[in-house]
Amino acid sequence: MVRVPNVTHADAVAALRNPLSFIAARWTPKPGTVRRAALSALVMSVVIVVTGGAVRLTGSGLGCPTWPKCTANSLAPTGAMNFHSAIEFGNRMLTYVLCAAIGWAIIAARSEKPYRRSLTRLGWVQFWLVMSNAVLGGIVVLVGLNPYTVAAHFLLASALIAVATVMWQRTREGDGAPRPLVGRPVQQLVWFLVAASVLLIAVGTVVTGAGPHAGDSREVERMPLDWETVSKLHAVLAWIVVTLTFALWFILKAVDAPKSPLHRTRELFLILLSQGVIGYVQYFTNLPEALVGLHMLGSALVWIGVLRVLLAMRERPEPAADLPGPSAEVTVGTRA
Repeated sequence: MVRVPNVTHADAVAALRNPLSFIAARWTPKPGTVRRAALSALVMSVVIVVTGGAVRLTGSGLGCPTWPKCTANSLAPTGAMNFHSAIEFGNRMLTYVLCAAIGWAIIAARSEKPYRRSLTRLGWVQFWLVMSNAVLGGIVVLVGLNPYTVAAHFLLASALIAVATVMWQRTREGDGAPRPLVGRPVQQLVWFLVAASVLLIAVGTVVTGAGPHAGDSREVERMPLDWETVSKLHAVLAWIVVTLTFALWFILKAVDAPKSPLHRTRELFLILLSQGVIGYVQYFTNLPEALVGLHMLGSALVWIGVLRVLLAMRERPEPAADLPGPSAEVTVGTRA
C-alpha cells in the first residue's frame, strides 16, 4: 500500500503561494508526457473552431441571448429553451475543456527538467488568447453576431492554433540556436507561403461574413460585399497557396533537402488538395452545412500544415554541454 506523504503547513503555504513551483518541485514528467500535453492543447484548439462552426451552421449563435449567462436569470439553458440553446451552451462549456488542456500543458512544461522557460511562456500565451477570445465571444453575442466581430473571433482562434502548433513542435526539439536546413531563397519562399495563407484565412472570414450562414435563424447583419466576388478572390488566393506549395516541394527535391521539410511540404500539399475539393463542391452545391463544417476543419488543418512547413525549415538541437576551458585543463594536468 502506498503511503500518503505528510503535508506540512510550510508545504501548504508554498502550494498556495506558487502552485506551479510546488508541483514542479515534486513531479518530473517524461518528455512524451509533455509532448502529449502540448498536443492535447492543439487538438482542443481545433475542436473549439469546429464546434464554433457548428454553432454558426445550426443557426445557434444567439441560442443563449446574453453573456456570460445563457439568459438574464440563468447560467445554463432552462427547460423552456430549445436545441439552439443547447448547442451554444455546449460550445461555451468546451472552453473550460480547452482551458484544462492548456493548463495541463503549462503544468507539464513548467515541471519538465531541465526547466524550459520558452515552453511555459507558449502555454501562458495560449491561456491568455483563450481568455481574450472568450471575452470577444461574449461581445459577439451582445452585439447580435456582428460579422466583423465574428471574423475577429475566428482570427483570434487561428492565432491560438498557431501558438499551440509552435509549442507542440518545440516539445520535440532542443533549446539550441536554430540552424537553417535550407538556403535563404527557399526561406523567403516559405515566408511568402505563410503570408499568402494568412490572407487566404482572412478573406475566408469575409466570405463567411458576406455569405448565407449568418449564425442565427433571425435576420442578422451581413458584410455589404458581393459574395460571388469575394468567393472568387478566396479561390484565387487558394490557388496561389497551392502553387507556392508545389513550387516549394519541387525546389526542395531539386536541392536534395532533408526529409523533414520535404515530408511537411508534401503533407501540406495533400491537405490543400482535399480542402480545395471540399471548397469547390460546397460552392457548386449551395453551401450545405456539413461541407461548410468540413471546410472549417480543413482551414485549421491547412494553417497547422503551413506552420509545420515553416518550422521544418530549421532544426533546434539540444544545447551543447559546457566543455572545460583551458584553465581547467591546466589544473587537471598540474594535479596529474
